[in-house]
Amino acid sequence: MSDQERIDAILRTMRTQLEKHLVEESEITDPSEYEKHLVDIGRRFSVEVLKSGIKKMPKSRNDKKKVLTTLGRIELPKVHLLCPLKSKFNITVRLQEQMCWLGQVCVYREAEESFKKLCGLEISDQQIKRVCTYYGEVLDEVIQANIEPMIPKLEETTSEDPTYVMMDGAMLFTRPKEWKELKLARIFMGSKVIDIQKSRSEITDTVYCSHLGGVNKFFPKLERHLQGYRNLVVVGDGAKWIWNWCEDNYPGCVEILDFYHAKEKLVILGNLYFKDKQKKDEWLNQQLSLLRNNEVYQVILNVKKLSCRTEKSKEAKAKLVKYYTEHEDRMKYKTYREAGLLIGSGPIEAAHRSVIQQRMKLSGQKWSIRGANAVANLRCFSKSNAWDKINEIIKAAA
Repeated sequence: MSDQERIDAILRTMRTQLEKHLVEESEITDPSEYEKHLVDIGRRFSVEVLKSGIKKMPKSRNDKKKVLTTLGRIELPKVHLLCPLKSKFNITVRLQEQMCWLGQVCVYREAEESFKKLCGLEISDQQIKRVCTYYGEVLDEVIQANIEPMIPKLEETTSEDPTYVMMDGAMLFTRPKEWKELKLARIFMGSKVIDIQKSRSEITDTVYCSHLGGVNKFFPKLERHLQGYRNLVVVGDGAKWIWNWCEDNYPGCVEILDFYHAKEKLVILGNLYFKDKQKKDEWLNQQLSLLRNNEVYQVILNVKKLSCRTEKSKEAKAKLVKYYTEHEDRMKYKTYREAGLLIGSGPIEAAHRSVIQQRMKLSGQKWSIRGANAVANLRCFSKSNAWDKINEIIKAAA
């Protein structure tokens, strides 16, 4: 069939649809219904264009199959461009991309409803889950294989620019009934921290990395994301797994104990020890001023002088002294600030909310280990502005 014959065939088929629309047009008073009619005509036109490109439909069932497309489920020859050959799903590349995107944005049931309402497609939440889980797991394989073009990267900056690595763990409810820690890392350059208001800033370029499970798998994954970066600055809380990793793998990096975790220990002790609010506030301000001035040792001495009477205050005092003593070398806050470095881990706490909690810690959710890691991977790539890499992986799998 020549191109002109194809065009004529499409126009003959669509003429009937257009004539029907023109007859019904005057009777439509609902603007939403009117627009729906137009979208349906466009969809039918696209289907006709697709079918007209199929020169001959094979008679054998082995040479054709039904494929779910953004236009609906259509029977296609296996040699057709839209018929995935290598993929385990009879779904077009474009629709798989959309399923992964929507599945990491909202819960699977909402994704199912969105496809039905917005696209007129019947796709079950379980099918969306299977596609998301599959490609989320493929991302782990890609990172483990260290396929550099597929690993998200930060924009290049000056050689003096510090590279911040912030990491923290958050608990996720898993099957059957168990809380497990999901570790999340946030990597960004100091020059990408932009002040918006006096007490508010925004990070314009970030790479995220996560893993639900132990550090033995999390750290190798993180290290593949860190290849090529210089001037590492690690900001974290008192978790030993963070600092042990720094000392073993990046002994030259700058280690900073999050100032607000250090402050929290003082506030807890102050609330337990002082009954008078004014005296408590004066004491806290004095200790915080010393901390900001690199005088953590003096703070330790001042805390030791407190004669705690209750068991809770004695316990809080002992924990604070131990905490500050262990991390004294990471508490040179005056030095850090004079060097223009961040001393708080607010960015990673914000990341837990935006990357993990908004999708994965909703009411009633209970995750499998596989499912949680897969969706977290998709979320990390999405929030790292690396969704194009997922599209490339889906295309390669088709």
